[in-house]
Amino acid sequence: MQTQVKIHILIEFKSGPWGGGNQFLKGLREKLIEKEVYSDRPENSNVAIFNSHHNIKNVIKYKIKYPDKLLIHRVDGPMSYRGDKGKKLDRKIFQINSKISDGTVFQSNWSKEENIINGMEVGSKSIVINNAPDPKIFFPSKQKNNKKIKLISTSWSNNLDKGFDIYHFIDQNLDFDRYDMSFIGRTDKSFENISFIDPLPSKILADKIRDHDIFIFASKIEACSNSLLEAIHCGLPAVARNTSSNPEVLRGNGEIFNDEKDVIEKINLVSSKLNDYKKNLNYETMDTIADKYIDYCKSFLSSKTYNKKPPIGLIDRIKLGRTLI
Repeated sequence: MQTQVKIHILIEFKSGPWGGGNQFLKGLREKLIEKEVYSDRPENSNVAIFNSHHNIKNVIKYKIKYPDKLLIHRVDGPMSYRGDKGKKLDRKIFQINSKISDGTVFQSNWSKEENIINGMEVGSKSIVINNAPDPKIFFPSKQKNNKKIKLISTSWSNNLDKGFDIYHFIDQNLDFDRYDMSFIGRTDKSFENISFIDPLPSKILADKIRDHDIFIFASKIEACSNSLLEAIHCGLPAVARNTSSNPEVLRGNGEIFNDEKDVIEKINLVSSKLNDYKKNLNYETMDTIADKYIDYCKSFLSSKTYNKKPPIGLIDRIKLGRTLI
């Protein structure tokens, strides 16, 4: 008889606009509750999912208290593009994965390959599962009749790697007689032609996205962008930068660009075929993503050959306490 899977997510959930991992895992939790495989109480679960390097003190406490329960590590990064701080985070993630993770979920093939290049040891029980947004919030709208074609971008970080070189180029070079553009989130400096809106709660954000036609995504390094997925699930084709996991996540739902030389051209191309792109949007729903997580967890519980990570010994507890916290 197959063991019933009960999943707990080891994260301190934040309300309002927050990071992509928090937003995705909130949506995943809701879907797992709907499918009756989620437990709010860790002691009643047999699998726990934790995220990257976050909330590690509680993850280690969980591993010590419940050595027979499975720990699934949802990996981010790699973070090395952030310099020394990012390399330190990578080392932390790699050690966590090696010492206490029974399974590893990568958000994209790009993320998996880059983490391995950066030194992560990946066992045979790793998997790639993309993200998806909450379907009750991010869903398509009916046909719009905007006088101008409306573009939109979002970013909760004002880090320059989030694509501000491109957004400021567009601000100065886009034909604003033909287009309107909005930017929601945090920016490094003000725009002249692009309308700026402070970060918004998810429901209001989704309404704003649905009021637009094309999503512009210029971030340089993304393991699997929730912002890009949220826009696609709201019915918007995208023009996305040809870096990291962006082409993989885009899945043909728009066009990729390389830099300032072709971004306007790609915006015009999507604009000229806007209805065709909207009719043929292709993406995985949260329902599908949740099923993949459930099946992955079940594969451990039903496996007769799987070697589970042993309980944390005293030496490893000391090492983890020194290096991970």
